[in-house]
Amino acid sequence: MTTVRIPAGWPATEDEARSVQDELRGRVVLDEPGPPPGTGRVTGVDVAYDDERDLVVAAAVVLDAAGLVVVAEATAVGRVSFPYVPGLLAFREIPTVLAALDELPCPPGLVVCDGYGLAHPRRFGLASHLGVLTGLPTIGVAKNPFAFVYDDPDVPRGSTSPLLAGTEEVGRAVRTRDGVKPVFVSVGHRVSLDNACAHTLALTPAYRLPETTRRADALCRAALREAAA
Repeated sequence: MTTVRIPAGWPATEDEARSVQDELRGRVVLDEPGPPPGTGRVTGVDVAYDDERDLVVAAAVVLDAAGLVVVAEATAVGRVSFPYVPGLLAFREIPTVLAALDELPCPPGLVVCDGYGLAHPRRFGLASHLGVLTGLPTIGVAKNPFAFVYDDPDVPRGSTSPLLAGTEEVGRAVRTRDGVKPVFVSVGHRVSLDNACAHTLALTPAYRLPETTRRADALCRAALREAAA
């Protein structure tokens, strides 16, 4: 497990963090389709916290997209790099997530974040931030719709409905299991929304959440227990 220091010059205030978001948001690429679902590699990233010990652990788990078997995995532990501020959570996670990705022995392919991309109040959630910094295609698959509204998709798996900020579609609610609460998919970087939804369905053959998220969540929780012991 790699130990991560807070980078020199990392934003320390809300104003500094928002300034970084404003600078990087213009670099998000929205006109590429991204890799075809079910091909190559796909990597899940997730984080876990121990606030009492000021620890954050990140995990990256690479799956073969065709068979959804684990190809590689890595973890990193660091100090929490930013206070909890809604809309700025990426600044708490990015340094440790980048370190976990750097420890992988193979290219990650598409990266799936447990969170948001364009479905973010400033249109620059973790998936977009990570994509811009790494150049990798990224999507966000979140458990809840944050501050946005949607109509409940039809009951069958694969049904979708727009996730809306006013009249702007910032993502989609995607039904990954018949009759089960949808997940909320948004573009991060270098992937179309249609393709992001198709990837999400390809990664959910048996459960509501993508296999990438499930594997990364389990790994980072185990690594946090080890780091806090």
